[in-house]
Order: sequence, then C-alpha cells, then structure tokens
Amino acid sequence: MEKISLSAFLLLVALSYTLAKDTTVKPGAKKDTKDSQPKLPQTLSRGWGDQLIWTQTYEEALYKSKTSNKPLMIIHHLDECPHSQALKKAFAENKEIQKLAEQFVLLNLVYETTDKHLSPDGQYVPRILFVDPSLTVRADITGRYSNRLYAYEPSDTALLLDNMKKREKQNLQAPPSVLGLKTWNHRSSEKTVEKALVNILISLRFHVTTAIF
Repeated sequence: MEKISLSAFLLLVALSYTLAKDTTVKPGAKKDTKDSQPKLPQTLSRGWGDQLIWTQTYEEALYKSKTSNKPLMIIHHLDECPHSQALKKAFAENKEIQKLAEQFVLLNLVYETTDKHLSPDGQYVPRILFVDPSLTVRADITGRYSNRLYAYEPSDTALLLDNMKKREKQNLQAPPSVLGLKTWNHRSSEKTVEKALVNILISLRFHVTTAIF
C-alpha cells in the first residue's frame, strides 16, 4: 500500500514538473506577445506623426485653417498601399518635416472627399496638397512627376520640405492672388466651413443642455 501511494505521489510530482517546464519561458526565448498585449487605439495621425495635432474631418480642417490663418496640408493615402506606407515612414522619421508641420493645419485621409479640387489630376495615392486659409487649393505647389503632380516618394522628402517652407513663408508675406500664382479657387468650400461651424455650435449647445439636466 505504501509503495502504491509513493508511486502515485512520484507520478504527480513528475507531471507537475512537466507542465511547469512547458509553460516556462526559456532564457533568451521570445514571448508571443501577439495576443497578450492590448492593441493601441488608432489615433488621428495614423502614424504620420503622433506628436502632431491632426484634424478629424475635411470640414474641421477647413474651418481651423480659415479661423487660425494657417495653411492646410492634406495627405491622401491608403493603409494597404505600399507606396503610402513607405512615404508615411519617411514623413514620420524626418525631424525637419515633423517640426515644420506644427505650423500647418494637418489632415490625412484614407478616403476621397466630394471636393473635386482635391483631385485635380486624379485620385491616386499617396498625394499631398496644400490649401490656403483663403480656401484656395495651391495648384502651383507640386512634386516632381508630370503625370502625378502631387505625388511624393520617400526619396522626395527634401522636395516636400522645400514646398512646406515655401508655403509657410508665403503665408507670412501675401496671399497667392497678390503673388500671381496659379491657383484653383476654393470658395465653394466656404459653405462647408459655415456648416461645420453650425454643427460645432449645435454640438456645444447639446453638451451644455445635457450638463444642466
């Protein structure tokens, strides 16, 4: 009887050791953190610069540009596009671009808007356009490709930086109409800005009413 009890005890000890050995991470081995770590929430930056302030919608971006007198930079891209992902990496890692971007109202979109002015030569990605506080799309600020005027590649970061400096500097000097630059008038978007302002006021009124009751 004692031998049977001893054998059973040794069997339990061996089984416990085997289970503990299987679940213990070996030194130097990598833990599978794919399912153990919680996923970070998606931010408005979508990886283009987490420390920068990004707007959520086109209407909000137009309103902020007009009211703050800051130029607007719009980045069209797609998550599944390798060219977009490569440009995003170069954009986010370039310290000069990230610093200068603070002087702009920023918006990145993974969908197309109904505004035809944002796709003057096609709805390709990635593409970057600039809009003045006067709600004028800057058609004169282009990349280096004749068939895709507003496309940029990772190797074009120096050109993009120069275009950002050009736009930021001109914003301190004079409007494009005074400079005699080629532009597309964007006046139709003033109604969009007014609509955005009304929606913001309605939202604020709703929150105030909710807080009172």
